[in-house]
Amino acid sequence: MKVKRFFAPTMAAALKQVSEHMGPDAMILSNRRVDGGVEIVTALDYDENMARQRLGDKAVAATSGTHLAELQADQQRHLEDELGRSRERIRGVRDQRADSQAGYGSIAETVNGFADMTSADPFAEGGITLPSGADERNQDAAAQSGQPAGYAGELAAMRSEMSSLRELVSGQTAPASLKDTSAGANVTALQQRLAERLGEFGLSRELSDDLARRHQAVRLEDGWKQSLKMLVNGVRTPRQEWLDEGGVFALVGPTGAGKTTTIGKLAARYVLRHGADSLALITTDRYRVAAHEQLFVFGRILNVPVRVVDESHPLDEILDELSDRRLVLIDTAGLTSTDRGYQEQLAELVRSHHKIRTHLVVSATSQPRIMKSVWHCYKMANLAGCVITKIDEALTLGEALGFVMETSLPVAWYTDGQKIPQDLHPAKALALVQLGVERLKGLRQEQAVASGS
Repeated sequence: MKVKRFFAPTMAAALKQVSEHMGPDAMILSNRRVDGGVEIVTALDYDENMARQRLGDKAVAATSGTHLAELQADQQRHLEDELGRSRERIRGVRDQRADSQAGYGSIAETVNGFADMTSADPFAEGGITLPSGADERNQDAAAQSGQPAGYAGELAAMRSEMSSLRELVSGQTAPASLKDTSAGANVTALQQRLAERLGEFGLSRELSDDLARRHQAVRLEDGWKQSLKMLVNGVRTPRQEWLDEGGVFALVGPTGAGKTTTIGKLAARYVLRHGADSLALITTDRYRVAAHEQLFVFGRILNVPVRVVDESHPLDEILDELSDRRLVLIDTAGLTSTDRGYQEQLAELVRSHHKIRTHLVVSATSQPRIMKSVWHCYKMANLAGCVITKIDEALTLGEALGFVMETSLPVAWYTDGQKIPQDLHPAKALALVQLGVERLKGLRQEQAVASGS
């Protein structure tokens, strides 16, 4: 969220400035008469929830969006006033340094660094961040150069003021979920910003907060890279592909997740690599009219047998007949716990005397709560892993990656299109996280273009 204040002699002139600098999507937080004209405070990408987090306790009294916007505008005015006073103090320190003895190169670099921070956009990504160990380096430099004690005191006061400004920029207080209750202390402003970026990546609030709390990084980018590495380490993938390993694999999941299409892609990929003689397809979907027609189409195209489980042909009997096949893929009906046949279908998989490795198919476009709900519905089938589908349709991938981290389900495959079998890929943790980062960059670019139009 970008907040900016405009002054002009008239309201019309002020609105023109807003249109020129912020575009048509700017939201006016407040407007008031001031000496010499009017003042307007505006915001881009205004988020009421984020505003309440930034305002902390003050937001509790805001009973309407208008009142909340006015509080946000007041905070912006206060922040700009504090930045102005800090710049004045920095200029005073520079003047004092100029009058002191020479040889304060390292101190000058520190003061210049602080000045650069105050000139930056206070709502830019990462906020104002003090360098690691700056306090100790400045004190050592002051002692070595023999500078006046008053000068060190000025630097200490300035550092204290910059620390206060950092708290203002970060929103004064951290959200309740970002409090370390075990230690009784709030996370730093940088950890809060890191959690926000992980949220933009698509991770749940709980997981974003947990990853952010694990780092004591000095720079936002360092914390971001460390968090991505933890994601890579947290996403489990099998060492060997099904197509090379062989066995009996079943795909379960809700209607529309892409189970049948994924089986078609797996079958085509296997036939291209090993031929059709050692592959067979099975469907347990006997609950819907013509539900298995698509699977029969795949079977005819690939010249692979397709068997249907029903009252006369139980699953184990069919698997016994297909025991000479190197790979057997089982398609299932997309049933929920309220559907007829739900328990029966899962019980067939669990009770089988054959080693069936059941995998949950989840769509990357689903909401995290829906993914969790689906997992709870099907975990009784002794899930061995999962397949992530429709990655090409998802705005962000953090939702799916967070889901597999929280459930510890290994990701066997992912799909990113309708082409058979080209849009099926064996899952690798690093590749999935990299795709998520690219998707976040693309989303930000689209938002930037939309804001500028």
